[in-house]
Amino acid sequence: MIEAISKAAGSQGETAKLKFMNARVDHLIDEALTLDPSERSAVVVALLDSLDGDDEASVAKAWADEIRQRKTDLRSGAAQAVLLAEARARLSAL
Repeated sequence: MIEAISKAAGSQGETAKLKFMNARVDHLIDEALTLDPSERSAVVVALLDSLDGDDEASVAKAWADEIRQRKTDLRSGAAQAVLLAEARARLSAL
């Protein structure tokens, strides 16, 4: 199982890390595969949710940075606001 994951991971660094964790990960995967489908689904959702936290924080920070930059651009005159109707018309023309 881990060999297939290692090949899918691609980079040598990721492969080395997976080989290091081989026995532990193999054991976890073997245990997870004994669960019924609804339990395996719950494990997958929990694992994916644990990964999403960092992404959500970085996305929120990126949007905050973007908003701050747009505000600065508007105040300095580097950008100009347009009416909503004009923005919609431009988008409809695309």
